[in-house]
Amino acid sequence: MQTEGQAQPTDAVQKPTIGPGSEFIQLLDPSGARVDDPTYGSWVEDIDDEALKGFYRDMVLARRVDDEGTALQRQGELVLWVPLKGQEAAQVGAGRATRQRDRLFPTYREHAVAITRGVKIEQLLRVFRGISHSGWDPEETGFQLYTMVLAAQTLHAVGYGWGIALDEKEWDQSKKAEEGEAVLAFFGDGSSSEGDVHESMVFANSFDAPVVFFCQNNQWAISVPFEVQSKVPLVERAAGYGMPGIRVDGNDVLAVLAVTRWALDRARRGEGPALIEAVTYRRGAHTTADDPTKYRTRDEEHGWDERDPMLRVERYLREHGTDQQFFDDLDAEADTMAKELRAAALAFPTPGLETAFQNVYATAHPLVQEELEQYREYQAGFADADESNGNQGAHA
Repeated sequence: MQTEGQAQPTDAVQKPTIGPGSEFIQLLDPSGARVDDPTYGSWVEDIDDEALKGFYRDMVLARRVDDEGTALQRQGELVLWVPLKGQEAAQVGAGRATRQRDRLFPTYREHAVAITRGVKIEQLLRVFRGISHSGWDPEETGFQLYTMVLAAQTLHAVGYGWGIALDEKEWDQSKKAEEGEAVLAFFGDGSSSEGDVHESMVFANSFDAPVVFFCQNNQWAISVPFEVQSKVPLVERAAGYGMPGIRVDGNDVLAVLAVTRWALDRARRGEGPALIEAVTYRRGAHTTADDPTKYRTRDEEHGWDERDPMLRVERYLREHGTDQQFFDDLDAEADTMAKELRAAALAFPTPGLETAFQNVYATAHPLVQEELEQYREYQAGFADADESNGNQGAHA
């Protein structure tokens, strides 16, 4: 199914409903109260108020990066920006659930995950400035490069995971649990309609690849609403592949952390892949090239206000004695980061167009070289015109 089709706003999509089978794992409700869960609660018993402050900091900085990225694009400093607003809890919870040895395969929206893995935001912006093919070293961070092609990263993730499974085939179970690696593959509800996701899940389950498929269901695949993508919750697809599926409140950082820890631990033990559907909401545009007012209503957007992922953590922290100074200091830190980020972006070089010809293939290619020469001849034509105009001016 193509996800770029234009859908008109509809009164049928007004409230933050999440469709049939709406039950999901939740450990921190929208009011900021912790909720017990007999299955997954134990996976976050170590998370105290100080740890929650760290998660809140991650989310605040990620949202500020998002605001700056959008502003920089509007001012012509970035070619494009892909907003994450509203998905901070899903990304921070998933990112913080990983170990250093794990490998993460993102789409193009996982900016908060990048922060949890130590990617410098300046490196992230270089990609959206169009001056870098990557921006960061995946070997240093365990965070693969952004994938602009829908769902392609799920194939890459399964290939990497299969390699891990082959390498660890002779390990005993205890060694796998303590020293093993797992793979976290991110994709969206729109990408779930791509054949690549289907193929990835079939292959991963057939060969017990230690891959956790993490779907951020943000309700919209560009302009196509989720109910057009699937008539049932995405998590129900897991059974068809023979893997467990967990549906989690994607605006609850604690619940996301818990279920992702569980799934990754299971994968490391050699028990195969799992699917997580994190139900969240894209608060902004699909990208800065998109206008969401063309396909959804303001009432729908405002319907998710009370379920904002940062608001519920803030409510919890304030209720449990966190003073105003913490929030003021965090705002000041975000301001400083934003200024440094903007200064770095404004100082980015503007490479010549010839550099675009240098990285198409690892070795020289005759067709690319021919195109480069054509470009040089084209550019030289402007130099001849300038010289001719200069001579005419001198003659006059």
